[in-house]
Amino acid sequence: MKEQALALARQAQDPGAALNVLREYIQACVLRSLHESEAFASLAFVGGMALRFLHNIPRFSEDLDFSLVSAAGYDGKAYLAKIKRDLAIAGFDTEVTWNEKTAVHKAWIRIAGILHDAALSGHPSQRLSIKLEVDTRPPAGSRCETTVVTRHLTFLMRHYDMPSLFAGKVHALICRAYPKGRDWYDLVWHRSQVPPTEPNLPFLQNALDQTHPQAGYHAAQWPRLVLDSLDRHAAAAIAADARPFLERPQDTALLTPENIAALLGRADLR
Repeated sequence: MKEQALALARQAQDPGAALNVLREYIQACVLRSLHESEAFASLAFVGGMALRFLHNIPRFSEDLDFSLVSAAGYDGKAYLAKIKRDLAIAGFDTEVTWNEKTAVHKAWIRIAGILHDAALSGHPSQRLSIKLEVDTRPPAGSRCETTVVTRHLTFLMRHYDMPSLFAGKVHALICRAYPKGRDWYDLVWHRSQVPPTEPNLPFLQNALDQTHPQAGYHAAQWPRLVLDSLDRHAAAAIAADARPFLERPQDTALLTPENIAALLGRADLR
C-alpha cells in the first residue's frame, strides 16, 4: 500500500498536488481502519474532507473531523492503536499521539520518511502529519446517513447529511476569527449545486447558541451573517489559504465577494 501511495504521488503534476494525493491516500487508510474498528457506530464523519470522500469536492484537506453521535463503545485510544498497526502493516513508519483533555479529542498521525521517499523533501526525518479531531459535545440537531465509499480503498462510514455538513460550514464561516479560504471554497461549492444546498437550520441554531450564546444570532439570517463575516476578511488572504488545497488552483478566482454574495442570492446586500 505504501508503494501504491508513492506511485500516485509520482503521477501528480506538481509537488503540491503530490503532497495532497499522498496525504489523501493515508487518510483513506485511516478511514478504513476506523470502519474495521466499528468506530462509525459512535462517530459521524464531518467537515471538508467528508465532502471530498462523499461528494468528490475538488479540494483536499489536512484534517479528518468527526462528531460523537453515540458514546456507547467509543474508544479513541483503541481506534488510534489500530490505525497505527494498520499503517505499519501497509508499510508506513507511523507515530501517533492522543489527547482527550478537552471536549474536542485530538490525535496526530505522523508518517516518517514518506515525504523523502516521494521526493517531496530532502530530509529523511521530515514527517507527513494528519490531524484527527472528535467533537465529543456536538450541537444537537444533526442528521446522519451511512454510505459505502470507494476512494483509493472501500469502507463504510456514518456521516452528516448534506444540509448538516453545510450548517457546520456556515457556523465556521460566521464564527471563525481568521480567513480560512477552504471554508469559503466549500461555501461556493455548496451554493453551486443544483439545487443549491440549504443549511440544517435547527442544527445551525444550536451550534451558534453553543459557541456564542450572548451574540443573539438567528440561524435564519445566515446569509447576512456570512456576508458580515466576509467583510472582515481580505479576499487575497482567502484565496491564498485555499489555493494549495485545490485540484484547480485557478478556482481561487471564484472566491470574490461579488461571487459569494451572488451565490447566496443576496447580492443586494453588498
